[in-house]
Amino acid sequence: MEEKIKKIVEEIENLTILELNELIKALEEKFGPVSIPTQIVAPETTKQEEASQTVNVELVDAGENKIQVIKALREILPNLGLKEAKDIVDNVPKLIKENVPQQEAQKIKEKIEAAGGKVAFK
Repeated sequence: MEEKIKKIVEEIENLTILELNELIKALEEKFGPVSIPTQIVAPETTKQEEASQTVNVELVDAGENKIQVIKALREILPNLGLKEAKDIVDNVPKLIKENVPQQEAQKIKEKIEAAGGKVAFK
């Protein structure tokens, strides 16, 4: 920084709030109001915040078309066997997945609801 600018910055740092307010008004009168572009920066989420943004996905109703819901469950959980998927559908409410990020949980909900079932987040 130039020496001249450094001196100005030091002077401004030593002003009281009232003096600073007067300075701003004087500058606006002299040069007109200055519009400073503002940039909104989203704060980074911490791991703890991310953990709090996870949910448990629970099948609360299999609906009329259980076969479609079983198929949807097997798409969501590829390691799930036919019998296990049927047991989930027959014994609602049943937990499908734990600690799922919100986005993934929403996709699961859409898939289950498209098949005729109902999902709740816990």
